[in-house]
Amino acid sequence: MTAATESSSLGAPESVTRRADETTAGAGRGDWRALATQPLLVAVGVLAFVLWRANATLTETEARQLGWTALWTGIREHLLLTVASAVIVLLIAVPLGIALTRRPLRRFSPLISGIANTGQAAPAIGLFVLLATWLGFGFGTTVVALVVYAALPVLRNTMVGIQGVDPRLVEAGRGMGMSAAAVLFRVELPLAVPVVLAGVRTALVLLVGTATLATFIDGGGLGVLINTGITLSLDSLLVSGAVLVALLALAVDWLGRVVEHVARPKGL
Repeated sequence: MTAATESSSLGAPESVTRRADETTAGAGRGDWRALATQPLLVAVGVLAFVLWRANATLTETEARQLGWTALWTGIREHLLLTVASAVIVLLIAVPLGIALTRRPLRRFSPLISGIANTGQAAPAIGLFVLLATWLGFGFGTTVVALVVYAALPVLRNTMVGIQGVDPRLVEAGRGMGMSAAAVLFRVELPLAVPVVLAGVRTALVLLVGTATLATFIDGGGLGVLINTGITLSLDSLLVSGAVLVALLALAVDWLGRVVEHVARPKGL
């Protein structure tokens, strides 16, 4: 073998490794550029709304509904509904999804998944009204309805993420003397994190949009603007409510993406 051939054969792995590293770094930079763009779009949207609100000629009803105090109250209520529902969804759906992947409870997974599918397949407004007639109107009933409606993505992604872990890795962990709990927390869950977090982000965006229906059962939130705009044929209220909900959904989606990137195990 000539020196040139030896140099080529030895240098090939280094060049391949270098190209792989450059590709990974490029992908990472692209991801962060995308993450940096989304908050800028949200900031531009918020600035445009503030400038419009400061210079718009409004009727007495529109001015009252779009007052800064009223707007902040609606945004705070909307966020509170979203956060409270998301916390409950996480506390229920993630442990349940883990439990349904364990051997003793695996046979119940079709039943639980079917119930969760039924909750999301039902029309959201119908679910809200039915629960309100049973539990009464208000914040608590709204949270229950949102939890029922948003649990499926987290439950499904938790199960899919854990079931998608290579069985050979699980067997290797058990072969090293790790307990079932240790394999779950040190092997399966870390590898399932990206899929689980994708489900959580989907649920958060779903919660922000569905929370607009809280206005129909006295739950508050930005849906009040949309409902009032439709009822009184006031386009400024209708469009303002829709724009604010969309901006809030984009902001929540961006936060979810950031958490996904930060929490993703290195190498995945």
